[in-house]
Amino acid sequence: MANKTVLIVDDHPLFRAAMKTAVAGAFPTLAIVEAGNFDEMIAQLHGHDADVELILLDLRIPGVQGVSGLIYLRSQYPAIPIAIVSGNEDTSMMRQTLTLGASGFIPKSSPPDIMRDAIRQILDGNIWMPESFAAAPPADPEAEDLSRRISALTPQQMRVLMMLKEGLLNKQIAYKLDVSEATIKAHVSAILTKLGVDSRTQAVILASKIDVERSAAGLQQ
Repeated sequence: MANKTVLIVDDHPLFRAAMKTAVAGAFPTLAIVEAGNFDEMIAQLHGHDADVELILLDLRIPGVQGVSGLIYLRSQYPAIPIAIVSGNEDTSMMRQTLTLGASGFIPKSSPPDIMRDAIRQILDGNIWMPESFAAAPPADPEAEDLSRRISALTPQQMRVLMMLKEGLLNKQIAYKLDVSEATIKAHVSAILTKLGVDSRTQAVILASKIDVERSAAGLQQ
């Protein structure tokens, strides 16, 4: 693990410090960098993306809405494992983040030794979920289906969907991704097919629905 980096993303400096201590104590060869908001996270990834071994991501950071941060990271950095570290211990949220590509969900209430074990397992390539997840009630079929449809998109399709959600036109998306407008039209067509909708407006509504549904669970808007 020499020369590898863990990125801790949380808007609370005290919690970042606690996580840094936990990670450094168990994995002294790992470099540790921090970010307190979405822009800082992107800046750190641009500087360290080739070395990042794991992202520890709080869902409640300035600059993103709910699981949008996870969706963005999975689309832009599909090879980097992401563990959600959250004070929201709702099991349906845990299930949703797992469906959307998280490698684990670590409750902030977890003791340091549990956090270290979770990080170790994820770094070893495993999926880690808390014991409470095993006893969770069955998933809501509609929410599960929505998450599966979103997670079926390729990284490039996910990028396009995120930009559609921002209100960008095909020409603007093509410019940002440095591809032809015809390529974007093909991506949009594939997105509509995978999501099972007839228009880009419906696709954006579905993508937004994930975060809207979770706002009632205490996630930052």
